[in-house]
Amino acid sequence: MSDAAPVVRSFHHAESGTWSHVVVDPATRSAAIVDPVLDFDPASGLIRTTSVQRVLEYVDTASLRVEWILETHAHADHVSACAWLRERTGAKIGVGAGIVEVQKTFKRLLDLGDDFPVDGSPFDRLFADGEVFRVGALDVRVIATPGHTSDSVSYLA
Repeated sequence: MSDAAPVVRSFHHAESGTWSHVVVDPATRSAAIVDPVLDFDPASGLIRTTSVQRVLEYVDTASLRVEWILETHAHADHVSACAWLRERTGAKIGVGAGIVEVQKTFKRLLDLGDDFPVDGSPFDRLFADGEVFRVGALDVRVIATPGHTSDSVSYLA
């Protein structure tokens, strides 16, 4: 466990009103990226990476090593950049374990077909309420915070 307080840098995605955060252990330069966003233009259907590239520029400039990409819940307000970031950083993706029920609900309501996963498999780790994991030497506790979806969690570093 680190004695140093985490450093948090936040990025606002104006189009969706979403805040993404980079949580850094200053002792090890390890980091987690929380709720990263891709840019989506509903009129054209195009997806761009401009906003998440700003996050990666910060990571590179600050010489950080991204260990985790964390989702706080299943997002309907923006397109997640988790998979895009995992390809570029090799970091693991984590989300609350309630995502399994949300996936089942989305599959049924949206008729998403047989290939749509309902077991949490797109994520590397499904966190339970109260579970503790590490970002560098920082202990991070998962807190269930059900909101607009039952899978919502907060992360306390």
